[in-house]
Amino acid sequence: MRSKTILSICFYLIFCLPFNRPEAQTSVREGKMQRLINENFAFADSQYRYMMTLIQNDRMPQSYDEKNNRFITYDISWWCSGFYAGSLWYIYEQTRDEMIRKEAERCLGALEPNQNFTGNHDIGFMMNCSFGNGYRITGNARYKDILFTSAASLATRYRPSIQSIQSWDKSKRFECPVIIDNMMNLELLYWVSNSGGDKKYKDIAIAHANTTLKNHYRPDHSSFHVVDYDLTTGKVIRKVTWQGAANCSPWARGQAWGLYGFTTMYRFSKNKTYLNHAKHIAGFILNHPNLPKDKIPYWDFEAPFIPNANRDASAGAIIASALLELGQYTTGAERKKYVDAATLMIESLSSYAYRAKRGENGGFLLKHSTGALPQNSEIDVPLVYADYYFLEALKRYKDWYL
Repeated sequence: MRSKTILSICFYLIFCLPFNRPEAQTSVREGKMQRLINENFAFADSQYRYMMTLIQNDRMPQSYDEKNNRFITYDISWWCSGFYAGSLWYIYEQTRDEMIRKEAERCLGALEPNQNFTGNHDIGFMMNCSFGNGYRITGNARYKDILFTSAASLATRYRPSIQSIQSWDKSKRFECPVIIDNMMNLELLYWVSNSGGDKKYKDIAIAHANTTLKNHYRPDHSSFHVVDYDLTTGKVIRKVTWQGAANCSPWARGQAWGLYGFTTMYRFSKNKTYLNHAKHIAGFILNHPNLPKDKIPYWDFEAPFIPNANRDASAGAIIASALLELGQYTTGAERKKYVDAATLMIESLSSYAYRAKRGENGGFLLKHSTGALPQNSEIDVPLVYADYYFLEALKRYKDWYL
C-alpha cells in the first residue's frame, strides 16, 4: 500500500503538477486557441471558395436565405460592399491561397468607383475594410491613393455647425441624423492624415468623436442609435433609435460600434478620454445582466422576450475584436477581463451553435445575426460583416496574444 502511495505521489509530481502551474495552463490555452484559429481560417478558406461560385461580377454578398435557398447580394453602393473583400484579405493573409487573393483583387477593381461616393457616411466601411486591408497586406500604392480620395469624399459630409459627420441625408424622419455607426469611419480619416494626407481629416475625426461622446451617451455609458441635429443652430433635436428595441434601449450592435470606435480613436490619438470611455462601454456590455453566459448578446440588451429573443452574432464578433484591442491598452486584471471575455466570444462563435457547416449557409461562416429587427429585415441570418469582424478577431488574437 505504501509503495502504491509513493508511486501515486511521484506520478502527480512528474505528470500533473507541471500542468497546474500558471505558465503551463497558459501554454495549454494558447495551444488550444492556436488550433482553433488555424481551423477557423482553413474553414473560412473553404467556405469563401464556395461563396465565390455564387457571386455575380457586379454584386457583393450580403446574406443567405436558407428557407428559400437564396444567396443575397447588393450593388457596390450598399454600405456593406467592402466587407467581402476585407474578409478575403484576412483569409489570404493567413492561408496564402492565391485563388482567394485573386478574388480579393477582382473585388477591389469593382469597388474603385466608391472612392468618390458621398451619398452617406458609409465610405469608411466600403473602402477602409477593403482597400485598407489590401494596402496593408500588399503595399500597392494605387490602393493608398484610393484611400486618400475616399477620405476626401467622406470629409464632404462634415458639418461644422454640429461638429460631426452627417450620416444620412435629410428625410421625412430626420433633419440631420448622426448615428453611432459613424464612429467606425473615423479610422479612415485619421489614418490618411497620419499617412501623409491632409491634417484636416484627423481634426474632423477628433471633432466627431468628441461630439459623439457628448451627445450619444447616457449616464450608464450606453449609446443612443441616432442623434438628430438642427444644422442651423447646431442643437440636438431628438435622440432615437432606428434599429433598436426602443429609443431608451441599448441596441447591441450600436454598443459594439461605439466600443470599437472609441478604442480605435485611442489607438491614433492616445487621448485617455477615449480610452476611459471605451472602458466604460466595455463595462456596460460585460456587466449587463442580460448578457448571456456565452457572451453573444441579444440583438438589443433590453429586447422583448429575453431569453427567447434573437441573438446578434455580428455584435458579438465586433465586441470580441474591440475587446482584444482594448486589452492592448490595459494591464493586469483589467486586461485579463477583456481578453477572457473576447476569448469566450470567439469560442462561442466557433461552436456549432453559431458557426455553419462546411458547404452550407451560402458560404458564410456565422449564423444567427440580426440586421434590423424593427424593420423586419435580416433576422436570424448570416451577415457579411459578422464574418469580417470574426476573422479580424481571430487575426488579432493570433497577432497579440499567441
